[in-house]
Amino acid sequence: MAVTYTATVDVTGEGRNGGTARSSDGLLDHRLSIPKELGGAGDATNPEQLLAAGWAACFLGALRHAAAQRRIRLTSTAISAEVTLHHGDDGEFSLLATLAPRLGGVDQPTAEELAEAAHRICPYSRATRGNIPVTVHATAV
Repeated sequence: MAVTYTATVDVTGEGRNGGTARSSDGLLDHRLSIPKELGGAGDATNPEQLLAAGWAACFLGALRHAAAQRRIRLTSTAISAEVTLHHGDDGEFSLLATLAPRLGGVDQPTAEELAEAAHRICPYSRATRGNIPVTVHATAV
């Protein structure tokens, strides 16, 4: 398999508790913080937000690819991604995700078909398949 792109990010300090995430090209440079809901300062980005942003962006690309393959014209695309950090009764942490794409220019069945196709195509979806619960709710707008 040919390498298309490799992102390199270094995290220093205390990781999610006041650390900093910096990409090798310098375009990503964010402090990290534990969310207020988890007892942290909540004054900086957290890893769940970063995962949600990356997954959402990738998923929209997969949606547009699926539409192009089917020669379907989308008039607009948007998505809300939720990544939830869950603390189980066993004391272990896990993730849950919900992806809610909104597609313009198509009817509801087509929006759902494209979202299912995108979920099969998207590298983030493929990487998490079978590892975390993921719900996809597409809406035609």
